[in-house]
Amino acid sequence: MQMRILKVLSVLLSYPEAETVAALPELEPEIAACTTLPSCHRDRLAALAHELGAGDLITLQERYVALFDQSRSLSLHLFEHVHGESRDRGQAMVDLRRHYECHGMMIAANELPDFLPLLLEFASTLEKREAVGLLSEVRGIVASLAARLEKRKSPYTAALAAVAALAAAEPAAQPLATPDAEAPSGPALDRAWEEKPVTFREPEEPVECASPPCYLDEGMLK
Repeated sequence: MQMRILKVLSVLLSYPEAETVAALPELEPEIAACTTLPSCHRDRLAALAHELGAGDLITLQERYVALFDQSRSLSLHLFEHVHGESRDRGQAMVDLRRHYECHGMMIAANELPDFLPLLLEFASTLEKREAVGLLSEVRGIVASLAARLEKRKSPYTAALAAVAALAAAEPAAQPLATPDAEAPSGPALDRAWEEKPVTFREPEEPVECASPPCYLDEGMLK
C-alpha cells in the first residue's frame, strides 16, 4: 500500500506556483482520509492547505523564499544539514540519485535529489514499509526543522511535523539522526505536480538496485 499523503506533503512543501496553489483546496479530503496520522496532525495540515490555497500568490512566494531559501538553518536540502559543502555531500547526492533511477524515477539535471519535496514525491511511489524506512533516515533532520519552524510560529511546521510522525509509523531500519535544540480523485494530485520536472520510466540502462547508504549518523547535524 502506497502512502498518497506523502505526495500531498510534497506539494505543501514545494515552492508555491499558481497551479499547485489552485489545487490545494481539493487535497484537503485526502488529508482528512489519512488514518496513519493522528487527528491533531491532520487538522494542522488542513489548516496549512487552506491558508496556502486562499493566500495571495506573491505573498506566499516571498514567504517561502524567506523561510527556506534565505535561511540556511531551514533549508529543505537535507544533506546540507549533514555535510554542509563538503565532498561527502556530492557523493551522497550521486548515491541518492542512483537510488531514484533504480526505481525508474528520472529527475532533471538541475534538480538536487536531497530536496525534501522531491524525496517525499519519490517515497509516495513506494510501498508503505519501504517509504517509512526511507523517511526514518531523515527523521532527525525533519524533526529539527519542525522545531525551528515552530519557534517562528510558521504554519509550515504542520508539514514537517507530519513527515516526522509518518517516519515513526513503524520501527526504523536505520539509526536516526538526533535533532538539535533549536479521498480526492487522482487528478487533483496530478494537477498539482503537472509542471514538476519529474518523470517516471524504466532506466535506459540496467541499474544495480541497492538501498541508499545512511549518511545521517548521530551527531552529524550542522
